Amino acid sequence: NLLAGQQALIGAVRGDLEYTAPAAADGAPGKHYTLRPFAEQAVLIVRPRGWHLDEKHVLVDGQPIAGGLFDAALFAFHNARALMRRDRGPYFYLPKLQSMEEAALWETALAHIEGMLGLPHGQIKVTVLIETLPAVFEMDEILHALRGRIVGLNCGRWDYIFSYLKTFRRHADKVLPERGQVTMTQPFLKAYSELLIQTCHSRGAHAMGGMAAQIPINHDPAANEQAMARVRADKLREVSAGHDGTWVAHPGLIPVARAIFDEHMPGPNQHHVLRRDVHVTRDDLVAPCAGTITRAGFDNSVEVCVRYMAAWLDGNGCVPIHNLMEDAATAEISRSQIWQWLHAGNQHLDDGTAIDGALLDATLRALPARLGDTAALPGGDRIAQAIELLGTLSHADELAEFLTLPAYRQID
Repeated sequence: NLLAGQQALIGAVRGDLEYTAPAAADGAPGKHYTLRPFAEQAVLIVRPRGWHLDEKHVLVDGQPIAGGLFDAALFAFHNARALMRRDRGPYFYLPKLQSMEEAALWETALAHIEGMLGLPHGQIKVTVLIETLPAVFEMDEILHALRGRIVGLNCGRWDYIFSYLKTFRRHADKVLPERGQVTMTQPFLKAYSELLIQTCHSRGAHAMGGMAAQIPINHDPAANEQAMARVRADKLREVSAGHDGTWVAHPGLIPVARAIFDEHMPGPNQHHVLRRDVHVTRDDLVAPCAGTITRAGFDNSVEVCVRYMAAWLDGNGCVPIHNLMEDAATAEISRSQIWQWLHAGNQHLDDGTAIDGALLDATLRALPARLGDTAALPGGDRIAQAIELLGTLSHADELAEFLTLPAYRQID
């Protein structure tokens, strides 16, 4: 999949990427897709893997190469010169950083790539995701470490929640309610996003908002309007706070988000919004939010984990579930919450039911019947494998750092 993605990126840069969909059931030819002219294309920003992921199929001195180095170097090798001829460059979206030292490591690697390919320093640009709890304390330092090429920081809200859960996994006083109640209006997330705006604008960098996970619901106009209303409210909150841009999980939401930003941000950015009113302390960033854990919320966490892991094991890393686009970050929230609810003190559902291994096992046993015919689900034939993996990870004495690490060992 990763190599097919690299081939698609090469085609995108060359301008000859195209695709013809399979023929319809009635025999009608499938739709043919080609790129718009270069001047009308969106700017290509490539997301390499994080430092925690290896590429086990490429060994250097007998050891797997870091997945992020493989991804960035391969894309730059094939595309950097063609992009430079068009006054662009390899633009990367760097995930999962936990410290300025990791930013400095990226700087060393990217400068080396520029030197090897004969690119001027700074031709490679980056945006950095602030999606871990440690990184939010080092945003100034991360900007400084990458100062010759960084254009902004981005709120990676879902992975940030996951990082919070992972950091405080054994702290009974830091247990969060079910995921649906952990929104960006909660004080600790509001503090994180506003501190990011203040930090970026004080340094002349863009402060990018977070992802709207909703997807269009074509078969239900009323439900679709409710989903779009949530997207509009989310983007209005971001642009009003001072963000310079945002992103969405589905291209169908781009007009919705763009309309809000165009209305409330007439200029190219909001660097003039310095947010001097923001005074965020350490305790603000780590204070948990109040809420509940319902039976439906617990069941949904289990279902999202299992369905996502089944799809991931089958080669699909982005899966629509209940009208939300689930990715590894949202699945990680669910997985780490399940583990924390089982291991961090005496946790109960809002109806008084104890959250323990017996409840999890019963929920896992009941899931196949609840899902019904799984043949149409992404990775449907991997459901049993995913159930077993979630059970193992949840009952383990230690919270696994990332679910994709043990899952990666089960695929080839």
